Formats: sequence, structure tokens, C-alpha cells
Amino acid sequence: MMAGTDLMGRTAAVCRRIGRWLTLALLAAGALLPLASRAASVFEDSMAQRTLPCTLCHGKEGRAGPDGYYPRIAGKPAGYLFNQLRNFRDGRRHYGLMTAMVDPLTDTYLQEIANHFASLEIPYPAPQPAQIPAPALQRGAVLVREGDPARKVPACVSCHGAALTGVWPNVPGLLGLPRDYLNSQLGAWRAGQRQAHAPDCMAQVLRHLQDDELAAITGWLAAQPLPADPRAVRQPPVRVPGAASVACGSAPELGGIAR
Repeated sequence: MMAGTDLMGRTAAVCRRIGRWLTLALLAAGALLPLASRAASVFEDSMAQRTLPCTLCHGKEGRAGPDGYYPRIAGKPAGYLFNQLRNFRDGRRHYGLMTAMVDPLTDTYLQEIANHFASLEIPYPAPQPAQIPAPALQRGAVLVREGDPARKVPACVSCHGAALTGVWPNVPGLLGLPRDYLNSQLGAWRAGQRQAHAPDCMAQVLRHLQDDELAAITGWLAAQPLPADPRAVRQPPVRVPGAASVACGSAPELGGIAR
């Protein structure tokens, strides 16, 4: 895995190109659509209809885009989705198309969008085959399940749940996501190009990890199958006695969880 800044530079360039192509394609499609057809079309005033712009990138019903950079949003905890929509609107995350789409929207409307996608229960695709050597895969599994207490690196399961499917309402699951997306987001956090509400626990944790460790973690996560029940759990993870605790501003319900 390349350094966070190099990775994010490449990711940003790809996203900008995709954004320009998508914008031009939509403008062209609108120009070619006969006026009579536009007049005859009926607008269905429903949240599913209103969120069609979301599905252009995130796939039908928010299942995920085909390119590995637009993640699945269907079934994510509503609080997490709401926080991310506000992060794009308020400058803590940066992607032009997302910012332009949510910039004029109120918190109430963003919450309705978040609730809509959170309510969708759609099957997940099969996991990606592991693309890293077996020793790296094992290292990733250890970091995800146990962390590295000597360096104050928490286990991923201590916040994201034992099954890594997330914790309601604000902590997302880590399974069922493309490795490219995981790499880009962890790199963005470490490079300071993605932030969460202070205190930003993800940024703190990622500063303790090396590039090869991030690659091991994302390679292992992307290769894992989803459990029979892939929904986020309602009960916060159990605190580990004696371990240090770090507060997460975007997930206050985890304030006492050791990680």
C-alpha cells in the first residue's frame, strides 16, 4: 500500500475524472431527452425517487458502485450516514459532487436520506479473494481482532463490533466494502484529508499504523464473508478491563469503550 498522501492524490484524481464524466453524461442525456417526454414524465414524490442521484454513484438501492470507490450505503447505521452527509456538507470530507449535492440540504432532510438507506436490507456480494500473502493476511487478522496494545492500537472489533457489522446508531460495519475504498479512506484519514467530529479517534489510531499494516488490515477485511445477520448490533462492545479508552466525537455511545 502506498503512503496516504500518494494514495489520496491518485484517488482524488480518479474521482475528479469520474465526476467530470458523470456530469457531462447527465447534461448530455438531459439535452437529448425530447421535451414531450419530459413533460409526460410523472414525478413520484417519495424518498426512493428523491435519492436517485445517490444511486447513480452508489449503485441501485445503494448497493455500491462498480468501480470500488463508491461504497455500499444500504443498511449502514442511520447515525453514521447522517454524520457523513453532514461531514461532506460542512467540510470534514471532500468530494465535489457530494458537497454540491448536500450543500443546500437541511439537517432534517439529510436525516431523512440517512434513514431511507439505513432501512434497506439488501444481500451483500461475495467477498473479494485475498490479494496479499498469507503472513500479511494473518497480521491483518491480528490487528483487527486484537490490535496492538503496546502501541495503543485498538482492535477494530472493540468499536465496530465483534462481527464487524457496526454498532447502532453511529458506527459503520467494515465488511462488504471493496479494498480500494478501505485503502482510500484510511489513507485520507491518516493524511488529514478526512476528519470526523472531535475528538477524531480514527485519525488518532491510524497515526500509529504503518503502510504495510494498513494494507494487511484492508486486505483481510475485504476478503471476509458477511455473517448470517449482517446488520449493525444495538449493544455497544464490552469494555476490556485495564485497557486505555479513547473518546470518539462521532460515536459518543462508545465513549467508555477501551480501544
